[in-house]
Amino acid sequence: MRRTEYPRPQFVRRDWLCLNGTWDFAFDDDNHAAAEHWELDTHPLGGTIEVPFCFESRLSGIQDTSLHDRVFYKRHFTIPDEWRGQRILLHFEAVDYQCSVYVNGALCATHTGGNTGFCADITDVLNEAPGQSLAVSVYDPARDETIPRGKQFWEEKSAGIWYTRTTGIWQSVWIEPVHTYHIDHVKFTPDIDHDTVTLAAEFSGYTEEMYLEADISFRGEPICQDRYFVNNHSVFHRSIHLSKNHILYSTAHEQERLWSPENPALFDITLRLVVKGIVVDTVESYFGMRKIHTRDGITYLNNRPYYFKLILDQGYWKDGILTAPSDDDFVTDIRIMKEMGFNGCRKHQKVEDSRFLYHADKMGFLVWGEMASACLFTDKGITAYAKEWFEVLRRDYNHPSIVAWVPFNESWSIPNVDSCKRQQDQTLGMYHLLKSLDATRLVVNNDGWEMTKSDICAIHNYAHGSGREPEKQAFFKRSMQEKDILLSCTHAGRSIYAQDHAYGGEPILITECGGINFNAACQENWGYTSALDESDFLQQYAHVITSILQSDLIYGFCYTQLSDVEQETNGLLTYDRIPKCDPAKIREINSRYRHNIVIR
Repeated sequence: MRRTEYPRPQFVRRDWLCLNGTWDFAFDDDNHAAAEHWELDTHPLGGTIEVPFCFESRLSGIQDTSLHDRVFYKRHFTIPDEWRGQRILLHFEAVDYQCSVYVNGALCATHTGGNTGFCADITDVLNEAPGQSLAVSVYDPARDETIPRGKQFWEEKSAGIWYTRTTGIWQSVWIEPVHTYHIDHVKFTPDIDHDTVTLAAEFSGYTEEMYLEADISFRGEPICQDRYFVNNHSVFHRSIHLSKNHILYSTAHEQERLWSPENPALFDITLRLVVKGIVVDTVESYFGMRKIHTRDGITYLNNRPYYFKLILDQGYWKDGILTAPSDDDFVTDIRIMKEMGFNGCRKHQKVEDSRFLYHADKMGFLVWGEMASACLFTDKGITAYAKEWFEVLRRDYNHPSIVAWVPFNESWSIPNVDSCKRQQDQTLGMYHLLKSLDATRLVVNNDGWEMTKSDICAIHNYAHGSGREPEKQAFFKRSMQEKDILLSCTHAGRSIYAQDHAYGGEPILITECGGINFNAACQENWGYTSALDESDFLQQYAHVITSILQSDLIYGFCYTQLSDVEQETNGLLTYDRIPKCDPAKIREINSRYRHNIVIR
């Protein structure tokens, strides 16, 4: 199985070459690669791997889950003749954790961070002949708890909520040709209140007589065709009024052009960079007109009250671990989640593949974006974490499906945040940093408990009990109805807000709940409660969800979780994505009660 789809669907050029597939591969347990120059053709590696799957996965062709901190990759590729005379860019969508990239034996890029990608201009190290060599050295210290690792376990065998590691290349590798002057980056900022979108663009350089053309259309109807001259700063911002060519839009027509899960409306845009009358770069993209905000304890989507019905999605697959076996698997997951009556997901402890976000944009599915956390609080970890967040925002800013960022979860990497002023400052700093870089989304800070500053009061509560524990079930239902209990520390024995911080009227959501273990076929299974059979499972699920839906205090939930992951068998689907019960039954429960949004 190979991943051959275009990896960057929000920034599309016509010409590109996929480098996924069979690569030479070796473990470098004794750290000999640098001294022995494994990057040279004179050093064979002896094994092979299927990229972009990590060696721990079945789809890699290796499936070795033992600890190997250092690995090495090599392959050859050919530059198409028609690309000659252009700059060649090499892209890695994600490599975990530190890597060095060599082309024809020359070091051309280094990168640290396993959640985001990077790009290198390799033109100047290419051979005159078509054939080129590519080598990648990777260091991913399995037992280092200071790096952002998410759910990847640092022990040999996964256990509890910790899963098999992902080492090395785990997303697509590819190359593309560009002109010396090309578009480096674009950013779309929608403003539905003024029917405008702000276009910001960055370029590889500046020369005289250089301008950008933008053609915007909506469902085939031309909206805007304009030309913008580029100044010598190689970057500009321009607000574009999307209805300037139209005399009147009714309220219904305006709503039709706004993006939501119920109406995933997207504007298509073609950008052309022109130098001295010649088009030197063409990029196809899209954006959505969408607004998310809160006011008086209520969440609003496009200025209308909106209730979140989310599901926790950890983005693990049985055969690919963190890498989806195919692009269709993203579509399947979103389709099933929508069929079950969820309008979004919380991507948990993982920066997901751009292809998932693309399909969420197209199909209409909300996403709360999250970064993998470290386990410990260190100076090094703070720096590494912020750096990767910068890269996440740059890559994913344009996706309308993403409506919230979650920088911290359950005090991971900030274990003493309840009382430690320095760790509190870390959460406050990340909150304000994310808001300064992205004012279009909510920031849900330290999801679960011990919050400082957050746009959502995000509470985790698994204390719902089973059908065999009526007293626990009754207390759970009561706790959803009474604010004093809801905001107390009864849920996990942790304070909802850190010391010297308090609830300030933010919308209250139960952002983790359920976790009901139901999988008789799995021998080593684990969950927060257990169900005896499908009927018992549905009774427990209905108790959790309806208790939340009936509350006038709560404006959304996130159920744990979409699928089983290894030994954690509390998914609505098995690990290989087989529904444990009819999705229509889950949908009926999710829709059983109309939530009462009280405008205060």
